[in-house]
Amino acid sequence: MRDDFCAFILSNRRANTVLTYRAVRRCGYRGKVFVVIDDEDPTADDYFAKFGDDVLVFPKSEIEKTFDLADNFTNQKGSIIHARNACFHLAREQGYRYFIELDDDYNGFWTRFDANHYHGSWRIPDLDLVWSEMVEFLETTPAICVAMGQGGDYVGGAEGTLMKSIMSKRKAMNTLICDVEKPFTFVGRINEDVNTYVRAGIKGELMLSVLNVHVTQRQTQAASGGMTEIYQDGGTYIKSFYTVMMCPSCVKISDFGSAQRRIHHLIDWEKAAVKIVSDQHRKPD
Repeated sequence: MRDDFCAFILSNRRANTVLTYRAVRRCGYRGKVFVVIDDEDPTADDYFAKFGDDVLVFPKSEIEKTFDLADNFTNQKGSIIHARNACFHLAREQGYRYFIELDDDYNGFWTRFDANHYHGSWRIPDLDLVWSEMVEFLETTPAICVAMGQGGDYVGGAEGTLMKSIMSKRKAMNTLICDVEKPFTFVGRINEDVNTYVRAGIKGELMLSVLNVHVTQRQTQAASGGMTEIYQDGGTYIKSFYTVMMCPSCVKISDFGSAQRRIHHLIDWEKAAVKIVSDQHRKPD
C-alpha cells in the first residue's frame, strides 16, 4: 500500500466487536490501520488493551465546535459525525495525505465484476490494490471523496440499471476515501454522509461511489454501541428528515421496501446537481 495513505476505523463503545479490523486484513490490506474513538468514550481502556498505540483519541467537545449538528438535542451521544470530521485533523497529525473512513461493523469487501466484466460477487483478495486505484481516481478527477458501493446499489443484479455498465454513482457512504488537501465538513447529527454529499452536489462538488467494488456490514442495530441507540430512538423517520432540513429544495420524505415499507429520504438529482452549460451554448455578452 502507498505510504501516504491510512485507514481509520471509527468506533464507539464496541472494542470487542470491531469486525472491520479483521475484514480489512482478510481482504489483503497491509497498510496502517488506526481505531478512532472520542475522549468521552467510557470504554477507552478496552480499546487500548486490544489495539495499543493504534488507537487515536480526539477531543469531542472541540470538534463539535467546527460543524453544524442541525439540532438542539442534548441526550444523543453516539453520533459518528464527530469522528468523521476529526479524521482530517488526525490524518495531518499522523503525516498522511489520504485516508479512508470505515465503520467498525464491516464483514467483507467484494468486487462485482470479473476479468470478463461478468457481474457477480467475489471477495477482494488485494485491498491494497483496490484502495490505491481509488486514491489515484481521487487524485486525477475533481472528486473530493470516493467510496465503495453498498449492497442496496446492486438491487436487481445483472439486470439492474446500474449494472448494465460499469459506472459510478453520485453518492458517498460508509467507505469514504478523502484527501486532506481537499477538505470538506460533514454536517447533521444523523444521516451525515447523505447530508454532506447532497449539499456537495448543490455546490458543484463531486462525491462518488465506485460500483466496481462494494462493502458488506452487519445488520443495522444488531449490536449495542456505535449509533445503535440513536437509530432505536428515532428510527429512519428522524434520520431522513435531517437531509430534508439541509436541502429542502431537492429532498423529500418517501417510503420504500416491499413487504415492510419504511420511511426514507428521496433525492431529486435533477434539482440537486449543479448543471454546467457548455461555452458553446452561452449567450454572447
